[in-house]
Amino acid sequence: MSHAIQIHETGGPQVMKWEEVTVGDPGEGQARLKQTAAGLNFIDVYFRSGLYPQETMPFTPGMEGSGEVVAVGEGVTHVKPGDRVAYCGAIGSYAEERVVPADKLVVLPEGIDDQTGAAMMLKGMTAAYLLLRTYKVTPDTTFLFHAAAGGVGLIVCQWAKALGATMIGTVGSKEKADLATAHGCTHTINYQTEDFVERVKELTDGKGCDVVYDSIGKDTFPASLDCLKKFGLWATFGQASGPLPDINMGLLAQKGSLYATRPTLFTHIGDRAGLEELSGALFDVVKSGAVKIEINQTYALSDATKAHQDLEGRKTTGSTVLLA
Repeated sequence: MSHAIQIHETGGPQVMKWEEVTVGDPGEGQARLKQTAAGLNFIDVYFRSGLYPQETMPFTPGMEGSGEVVAVGEGVTHVKPGDRVAYCGAIGSYAEERVVPADKLVVLPEGIDDQTGAAMMLKGMTAAYLLLRTYKVTPDTTFLFHAAAGGVGLIVCQWAKALGATMIGTVGSKEKADLATAHGCTHTINYQTEDFVERVKELTDGKGCDVVYDSIGKDTFPASLDCLKKFGLWATFGQASGPLPDINMGLLAQKGSLYATRPTLFTHIGDRAGLEELSGALFDVVKSGAVKIEINQTYALSDATKAHQDLEGRKTTGSTVLLA
């Protein structure tokens, strides 16, 4: 019998239970995986807490994972039994085995192991769409990135350096500042001891940034808008500190005819072409050595409660995987 984390009611980390589950055969367009690892992401907290409601209970959380294909259903041709694969955007990865829509799967290339695959899909493709699509970052770009020492942040630090851009990153401690700097962040701001708006103005000679990437939400709004130059872009892509308030669009006019967007990875990889484009860009930059995926924490899949406690307590850096 296989095991998985099951959530019967939403709430804190303690609602996650390690239970026996039945895994069926793959149907049309599906594949069955024997999983190696699952990635840990803040979106998992949103599902667990009920911020992102699920239609049915119980459910298994987790949006990314890796493993080996053991069977495929009718019509599946791009993966086959024995392939090492990774995926994101298919909830249910906190499991030893599972059935997944095959169109979510990409084959892992040689040189990228299973743990790296599980750790990088959601965070890495998030970095990819932010830097390559939401705002096309070039050597002339100056941008602010909140939580620069987080899982997405450390990937962005390295990728931005490879692109030649100027990155200003906020962090919550000297240790995290050192970590971001070591990964290529041009300037760091400790929001515990510095006013990040004033510091951005100093670093940009009063001009502000081309774009602010903001996954924090409530605690950094509306201050993030004050870090932008005229016609700058505010890209809010998460809410780690809590949901944003209702936004008066007049603020965008008052602060310099600003643009605002709320992108999601799942829109960008909602079709096969988008998934292949972004995963291909990610695999290329990782294989080149320009971006290294650092797995700084590992937990047993059965110990997901502790992993969530540490994630919400901001005790993690880089990527975290749960081992099946």
